Amino acid sequence: MAYYGISTNLIIYLTKKLHQGTVTSSNNVTNWVGTVWMTPVLGAYIADAYLGRYLTFVIASAIYLLGMSLLTVAVSVHGLKPPRCVETDMADCKKASTLQLAVFFGALYTLAVGTGGTKPNISTIGADQFDDFDPKEKGHKLSFFNWWMFSIFFGTLFANTILVYIQDNVGWTLGYGLPTAGLAISILIFLAGTSFYRHRVPSGSPFTRMAKVIIAALKKWKTPVPTDPKELYELDLEEYAKKGKFRIDSTPTLRFLNKACVKTGSKDPWMLCSVTQVEETKQMLRMIPILIATFVPSTMIAQINTLFVKQGTTLDRGIGSFNIPPASLTGFVTISMLISVVLYDRYFVTIMRRLTKNPRGITLLQRMGIGLVFHIFIMMVASLVERRRLSVAKDHGVVESGGQVPLSIFILLPQFVLMGTADAFLEVAKIEFFYDQAPESMKSLGTSYSMTSLGIGNFLSSFLLTTVSHITKKHGHHGWILNNLNASHLDYYYAFFAILNFLNFILFIVVTKFYVYKAEVSDSMEVLEGQLRGLAPAVTNQEESRT
Repeated sequence: MAYYGISTNLIIYLTKKLHQGTVTSSNNVTNWVGTVWMTPVLGAYIADAYLGRYLTFVIASAIYLLGMSLLTVAVSVHGLKPPRCVETDMADCKKASTLQLAVFFGALYTLAVGTGGTKPNISTIGADQFDDFDPKEKGHKLSFFNWWMFSIFFGTLFANTILVYIQDNVGWTLGYGLPTAGLAISILIFLAGTSFYRHRVPSGSPFTRMAKVIIAALKKWKTPVPTDPKELYELDLEEYAKKGKFRIDSTPTLRFLNKACVKTGSKDPWMLCSVTQVEETKQMLRMIPILIATFVPSTMIAQINTLFVKQGTTLDRGIGSFNIPPASLTGFVTISMLISVVLYDRYFVTIMRRLTKNPRGITLLQRMGIGLVFHIFIMMVASLVERRRLSVAKDHGVVESGGQVPLSIFILLPQFVLMGTADAFLEVAKIEFFYDQAPESMKSLGTSYSMTSLGIGNFLSSFLLTTVSHITKKHGHHGWILNNLNASHLDYYYAFFAILNFLNFILFIVVTKFYVYKAEVSDSMEVLEGQLRGLAPAVTNQEESRT
């Protein structure tokens, strides 16, 4: 609620209160959101290497709360914002001063630092509460990220509807003060449960461990790898048991890195690494092509709080005497996602389990692929809707004036609803995939991959918006993206995105063909598969005798 209470309506504050233009305000939103989703890499590193997930989360929460409090002050004090302007073109309004911008964006980026420690660790702490060696708990864990995202979007729904309405119609002080108070309460609730949590201890810098593997392999690039994996260097099982870690067997994928654990006489950790250390590095590197294939759909998500909302400001928002805040349409993304997650978890998974005998119903990559297909259709629909909006604007002579188009804001509804359905497939699968496929000692870093995807997607959105705006204005052309959306050509821009999504889907298919899922650390998935195949009694007896 706190984060989306700020991000959902941020472009409206930047344009209406700080008097920024369409491209500038959109880029400021996506640059900030990009930073919010990039800082989790640092937060995950600190958690996995030094402080642990719990302590990192608590410290980051305090920074998060500080940022929210400063932001509330920035929108409340009259001297920290420029005077009100009623001009249609924001270029004619008095700009915010350097001090005003410094306070506002300083608060925003303080908040971004705080989210860097909260976002990659809170979901990981939640997933850590399930025991992978208990088939019943493992079964619950398979649904955890569905309900995790459900909880997030439940808070988002309040932000996209109630908070946005308060910000637009009551005031920004209350509109930002409420999520600040809500964040403070949520931190206290989290702290109250401290004694009940399963805590994981930090296991050293993941980047250093991976760097040792890569450098050791490069130093021994001429050294042949033995055909028998038993000849490779590995620690005793007891060494891992003492640290609560798991030993991983050698695999043939990314075979070059196996050179790092070939014995050459040197015990230098930058010359000789254990098989498990090498396999952990492989697991993190194998996910990178999948990560790259998620950048483009993350760029599409960035359009929700920027261009989609800006489109809404040009349309008829009235229902009787009530005016719908443009940013409230993002609430339909949330509602669609909430409904889709419930239908997916309760019905789709049940049906697919019977067909595939997979405890998840379908694989995580298949689920992501369905989400990618949705993104292609979303941008096709958005392009057609925008073409209709521009046609009506032309028919009613409001192209040059930039006046309101006599068309209901609900014409934008399909692209918002479809985006929520796409999230139920892609975004949930993404966070679960990167958590599930990361090594046990690098779970926070793995989870941060999904946040990095959103961060780079937002920066990519800024780059594409600026580049396309610049290129389409060359040689005396009018340009696709102007402050006056009625004179713009967002329909061309969205069509470009549809093509980009299609090409990205082809890339995704290629990289998934070469992806190898990591081995499970326990046989819980086998137990669950056995139950689906009707082998549960035999497997259960085995489990009981082992116990």
